[in-house]
Amino acid sequence: MTGMLTIAGLWKSFDGFVATRDVHLTLNQGETHAVIGPNGAGKTTFFNLITGHIRPDRGSVNFEGTELTGRPPEKIVRMGIARSFQRINIYPRLSVFENVQVALIAHKRQHWNLFTPGRSLHREDTADLLRLVGLSGEAIEVAGELSYGKQKQLELAIALAAQPRLLLLDEPTAGMSPHETADAIALIRDIVKARGLTLLFTEHDMSVVFGIAERISVLHHGEIIASGTPEAVRDDPEVRRVYLGEHAHE
Repeated sequence: MTGMLTIAGLWKSFDGFVATRDVHLTLNQGETHAVIGPNGAGKTTFFNLITGHIRPDRGSVNFEGTELTGRPPEKIVRMGIARSFQRINIYPRLSVFENVQVALIAHKRQHWNLFTPGRSLHREDTADLLRLVGLSGEAIEVAGELSYGKQKQLELAIALAAQPRLLLLDEPTAGMSPHETADAIALIRDIVKARGLTLLFTEHDMSVVFGIAERISVLHHGEIIASGTPEAVRDDPEVRRVYLGEHAHE
C-alpha cells in the first residue's frame, strides 16, 4: 500500500481551547481506518480540518501529493474526498431519487435549462447508486419521510455521487438500532470493497470499530495517544484507561 493522506502537526484552537493538538496521521491507500475517542476528543473537528470546513492554525493535510490546507470544501470534494456528517445532510423535501440526481449534477458542474431539463440528467447513474446502497424501492419517496437508517443510506449515496477515492464517515451508525447498525456496517463494508475505496471513519460503537477497522487511532483531548492494529489498540494500557474501559463489555 502507498500513502494516500498524510497529516502532519495539525493544531486548531477555539478561543484558547485546543481542539486538535499536533496531530500526525498517515492513511494508506485501500485502508479502513477508525478514529475513536471520548465525546469532545476532537474527532469532528479533525474531519472538518481534513475536508476544508475549518482551517488549521498550523500543520498540513496532504492528499495524494497535493496540499489541501486552505482549499475550500468543494474543491477538496472534486479532488476525490467525500464525507458524511453526524447530522444527516440531505434535502428532506426532495425525493430520494432527486437527492442523488442533484448530487451527480453538482459534481459534474452541469446546469439545466429549457432544452436540457435537470430531471433528464444522470438517471441511470442515479438508479445505479440507489441500487448500490439498497434504496431502489424508495426512489420516489420524500427523503425527509424515510427512517433514520435509510436517511443515512441516502447520505452515503450522495457522498458516493462525488466519485471519491477517500470516504470519510462521521459516526455512520449513530442513533441506529442494533439491526440497522448491522445492516449499515455490512453495506459500508461491501461498498468499500466493491469500489476499492479508502475509508476513514469515527464511531462510538466498539463492535463496529473492531469489526471492520484495519487500523485504529485514538484521540484524547485533541491528541492522538495511540495508533495501530485493533489488537494493539485494545491492549494499550493508556487507551484502556482513558476510553476503552467504559466499553469493556463490548
